[in-house]
Amino acid sequence: MATDEETIAVYDAKVKDYAEAFAAAEADASLQRFSDHLPANAKVLDWGCGPGTHAAVLQAKGFDVTATDASSAMVDVARSHEGVTVLQAEFADLQDEDTYDGIWANFSLLHEPRSNMPANLRRIAVALKPGGVLHIGMKSGTGEARDHLGRFYTFYTSEELRGLLAEAGFDVFNEVTGEGAGLVGTVDPWMEMLARLKP
Repeated sequence: MATDEETIAVYDAKVKDYAEAFAAAEADASLQRFSDHLPANAKVLDWGCGPGTHAAVLQAKGFDVTATDASSAMVDVARSHEGVTVLQAEFADLQDEDTYDGIWANFSLLHEPRSNMPANLRRIAVALKPGGVLHIGMKSGTGEARDHLGRFYTFYTSEELRGLLAEAGFDVFNEVTGEGAGLVGTVDPWMEMLARLKP
């Protein structure tokens, strides 16, 4: 299945609102946790980069960052950040092998159908170097649904996501949970995991 066109259309239309709502601060705790487990001058992929604010922070930390997103409007904004290589691409376009020290998939894969998740995690495993680190952020829950803007979501329990990561060859070594308001304004539970690809 290709990236959901209705979801992408929402991000194309709401790019300004999204960029303003989710501007990343340099002290962002999630970025810091991820960065702490990367080597100096690490090669990093921001997979589903949105407006590129996280990619820019990672670049400022001295990492070599490539960022991709399926939304052309998000890519245009992300390209305004100096030093970051930004490409328009869907998840299925990732063909890199043994390339990245870290992959940042921050609340991007939640827009993929559940049936696509094993293949997406395999793509990540192939693209990472042995021992590479994955950050993944997802909304917590069960099932699949669209929000009132039309965006498609898949929800996961911690146990389900941990199981999928294990099947793809990852060891989860950190999990953080919380809740927050998204673009639609509702307060939803979420989880973030750090996982290392087994050598």
